[in-house]
Amino acid sequence: MEVKVKDNAIVIKLDERASANIMFHIEGNRMYLDSTYTPEEYRGRGVGGELVKASMKYAREHGLLIVPVCTFAVEYFKRHPEYGNMLYKG
Repeated sequence: MEVKVKDNAIVIKLDERASANIMFHIEGNRMYLDSTYTPEEYRGRGVGGELVKASMKYAREHGLLIVPVCTFAVEYFKRHPEYGNMLYKG
């Protein structure tokens, strides 16, 4: 999967026509994961998890902590407490 950061989105190209994304914004040292989108035909294949992992990579590279806002990201971090050190606890 090809991952790119464009403006305030991390985008995964799925095929010639389809892509998934996670929208974010940054305030101070916090990266807010605002929304995720995966085309219906690609759901349930781990694409959303790859988006969150790409967000964590971006956050690490830029010295940011994550604030999950969208439902998918909130649930992801609940299911993966091993990434709790990436979360803003304020």
